[in-house]
Amino acid sequence: MPERYWQRSSFCAGGGNNCVEVAAAEGTDIAIRESESPERVVTTNRAALRALVLGVKADGIVLS
Repeated sequence: MPERYWQRSSFCAGGGNNCVEVAAAEGTDIAIRESESPERVVTTNRAALRALVLGVKADGIVLS
């Protein structure tokens, strides 16, 4: 498998190890990890991740 290109949010403070990172995975899946523990990766599909983000935004939850 080729190396993944991990992306961080522009809200990530100073590029430290306190960020959520996402990358393309197999097919239409998305890989997610925390920069503090990069060896622990979970995958989901785009539709599920989109539903999570929309749900968080709809509830006015601020992630920090």
